[in-house]
Amino acid sequence: MNLIDLKDPKMIKDLNKQELEELAKDIRHFLIEKLSVTGGHLGPNLGVVELTLVLHQLFDSPKDKFIWDVGHQAYVHKILTGRADQFDKLRQYKGLCGFPKRNESEHDVWETGHSSTSLSAAMGMATARDIKGEDNSVIAIIGDGALTGGMALEALNHIGHEQKDLIVILNDNEMSIAPNVGALHNVLGRLRTAGKYKKAKEELEMLIKKIPAFGGKLASTAERVKDSLKYLLVSGIFFEEMGFTYLGPVDGHDLNDLQENMKYAKKTSGPVLIHVLTKKGKGYEPAEKDELGTWHGLGPYKMESGEVVKKPGPPSYSGVFAETLKKIAREDERVVAITAAMPGGTKLDVFAQEFPNRMFDVGIAEQHATTMAGGLATQGLKPVFAVYSTFLQRGYDQIVHDICRQNLNVLFAIDRAGLVGADGETHQGVYDIAYLRHLPNMKILMPKDENELQHMIYTAIQYDDGPIAVRYPRGNGYGIKMDQQLKAVEIGKWEVITEGNDACILSFGTMLPVAEEAIEHLKTLGINVGLINANSAKPLDEKLLLELAKANIPMLTLEEAALQGGFGSAVLEFFNEEGYQDLTIKRMGIPDKFVEHGSVNQLLEEIDLTANQVSERILTMIPRQQQQRA
Repeated sequence: MNLIDLKDPKMIKDLNKQELEELAKDIRHFLIEKLSVTGGHLGPNLGVVELTLVLHQLFDSPKDKFIWDVGHQAYVHKILTGRADQFDKLRQYKGLCGFPKRNESEHDVWETGHSSTSLSAAMGMATARDIKGEDNSVIAIIGDGALTGGMALEALNHIGHEQKDLIVILNDNEMSIAPNVGALHNVLGRLRTAGKYKKAKEELEMLIKKIPAFGGKLASTAERVKDSLKYLLVSGIFFEEMGFTYLGPVDGHDLNDLQENMKYAKKTSGPVLIHVLTKKGKGYEPAEKDELGTWHGLGPYKMESGEVVKKPGPPSYSGVFAETLKKIAREDERVVAITAAMPGGTKLDVFAQEFPNRMFDVGIAEQHATTMAGGLATQGLKPVFAVYSTFLQRGYDQIVHDICRQNLNVLFAIDRAGLVGADGETHQGVYDIAYLRHLPNMKILMPKDENELQHMIYTAIQYDDGPIAVRYPRGNGYGIKMDQQLKAVEIGKWEVITEGNDACILSFGTMLPVAEEAIEHLKTLGINVGLINANSAKPLDEKLLLELAKANIPMLTLEEAALQGGFGSAVLEFFNEEGYQDLTIKRMGIPDKFVEHGSVNQLLEEIDLTANQVSERILTMIPRQQQQRA
């Protein structure tokens, strides 16, 4: 079957086993070929090919609701629902989204890019179905890594209590992005090896049915025998105690096994959990052998060899952070590091190699990670929670209640701060300034380059007066010379890069090169614009701001973050409090919208955050006589 011609999942309804197996091969080849050019989440999707085929063959999307947790594994679903012809533009500007997208297809009924949301959404949809008197299935597909998220466990508890007709497919490949951790992972490990339970239970039920006049004491005795058997053969049968009918483990690459169990689940009342064992990267040897999470999500690679295409360049900001932390930890035994299932992404795997007893991967559990850091801080240690900006949102209450309120010495190393590109709306790290700045005791820093980053990390470790956040962007630094000796940065004192009397740009973090380009252009017009590396959003450099105000110099704040509640808002609030009403102050940053996927440069162009736009904004701010002089 030509995948480009596959426009409706109904087209696979009548395929036999051999035809489905051929289609599975075609899909794997298609994904391996297409993603070698565009990059994307290859490993997770290769692992769910048969699972997705059987789902679409036995159920009727979009009437039946498929809810993909995280969304990393929805590419096969997109192919089967008529989007194969869009994969050349996967995760590219104005192209196919890498996650389920409701405005992209009626078959995408739930949008997600963060983990552990599917079960709560499924409970909502199942409840709505029952209230409306409709007849459809609701199926949540969640990974074993996402199941460690507290929200997923809260939903399991509620679903089991309410006994809604709902199917949960636990896609167990023993990995999330990195190898899974925790007690629940160990429970699943025991279940994987407990295949005897299902067979023994079925044999016992068949035997009971053959007994004449089955009832009364005999029936209750048989039920007790079944319960005893359950505990004998399946140590810690977690899900049945939670109120689910447990089916499995099921071979996630065996079409017959999948079909048999899904048909049974479809006609079973109440919540059912199908425990499906899959191989991440199935069908592509480099991805199958991956133990580090490289093939979970990656850029272009050579299809034949599996060699990842890497452009030579300066070290990444994440790498500079991790190397700096190692350097400090050698001298400071207080330093401990925490990650929420992202040791590779945050580069803390490098730290763990040298300090295995001082690095903690808590799994997909940002709330727990935040409060655990607080607990460590109360005992005199210096915890460093390295986390993507977009994922730190999940620990907001803990930041407020447990960290800031107690003024604990926790360093939040906020990776992927700013636009991240291909992962799009769910991953753009543009809200952390707004949700951190208003919190008492919090400090927020961001460097202009990788050299300043290493000094900021050193400064934040030495800071012992409460929580502090250091933001840094995705990607590589500029390749500038790195100081060998770490030094403290004065918190709240900004750096004057260039002087200028006509106007001044207050640049926060990554926008400094854009400001410099704009200033060079304005210089050709005879306009002298000053540039300040405003490396602290809280506290502000109040002394410098007052000097600019007294000189009545127009100011433009520049940030790769949400304008509402951001750095520029902090500057406006300061001058309002100080009684300056007539200053010319403008702000540029991320507008009040969710920014979709594309390269960072394309996105900056779309939201008018370029050097040309900065130049034009400055020209609107300076007095008319200065423009005429130019």
